[in-house]
Amino acid sequence: MMNRVFLGLGSDLGDREANIKYAVKSLEEQVGKIAAVSPVYETEPVGFTGSGDFLNMVISVETILSPSDILRIALALESEMGRTRGKTRNISRIIDIDILLYSNEMINSGALTIPHPRMHERKFVLVPLNDISPGLVHPILGKTVKELLSECKDKSRIRQFTS
Repeated sequence: MMNRVFLGLGSDLGDREANIKYAVKSLEEQVGKIAAVSPVYETEPVGFTGSGDFLNMVISVETILSPSDILRIALALESEMGRTRGKTRNISRIIDIDILLYSNEMINSGALTIPHPRMHERKFVLVPLNDISPGLVHPILGKTVKELLSECKDKSRIRQFTS
């Protein structure tokens, strides 16, 4: 059965634009057909002071893979691209791939939480997600992405990126 997964991508180290493009291409090759791609946004780090601004975007992918398979692929891709994971959550990174939503599923295991537990608090997720799916309903909060964005208290700077 085909499912739609929404993935958030971010990079603030190295050639940020090339990192994002490589990740999108690799995800299409390994996860499934990309159904929608948001514009890329330049955003300030949230929750820490990083080495510079992030590039962020959201894609939706049609897939037959399970959420755990997608997580495995995303973590392997992050590692392949040079990301090292430690105990610190908010740090600079070459690439970050988050599973935001997977169909209408709700998962809360030790390794994976879907919907992403902080997505509704972050403009760098909500703005690009709103670009590609404003009417998408959050399965726990019962609000559309457009509603979540209008209620979001995140005041961080975000602007569309042009290369």
